[in-house]
Amino acid sequence: MKVAFGADHAGFELKQHLIETANALGHDALDLGTNGPESVDYPDFAVAAARAVLDGRADLGVVICSNGVGISITANKVPGIRCALCHTSWGAARARQHTDANMLALGGLEVGRAIAADILAAFLSYSFEGGRHAQRVAKLMAVERDGIAAGKAGA
Repeated sequence: MKVAFGADHAGFELKQHLIETANALGHDALDLGTNGPESVDYPDFAVAAARAVLDGRADLGVVICSNGVGISITANKVPGIRCALCHTSWGAARARQHTDANMLALGGLEVGRAIAADILAAFLSYSFEGGRHAQRVAKLMAVERDGIAAGKAGA
């Protein structure tokens, strides 16, 4: 599997570690930067990874900033992206199984290297279960496509 990686300066070190982890697991990593600890803007790297997923250069994407929040919000603004901010391997597995997440976000200053590697391994190991979850993902994508008017629940 091809995995696109993007990170800002706060996620740089963890990105490097996770690229090595992905390669060791038999996956191909596409490193979209940043390439050092100098201050940069996380939206640039979220969008780069999201584009790689959407245009087929990568099957999945992984993005990292200090706490994972800003970079995940940015990735989720890109139509077609379902980016899950995960803190456990169980959560990463569920993100793939139940929401067909195509990107993973992590906090480079929040999650340690060993836990992050476990989260990544889970994210790359599971796939979408479909079934009852397919209807839910379709509704999620309808909200993205049509805006709030598409969400009938709670109206």
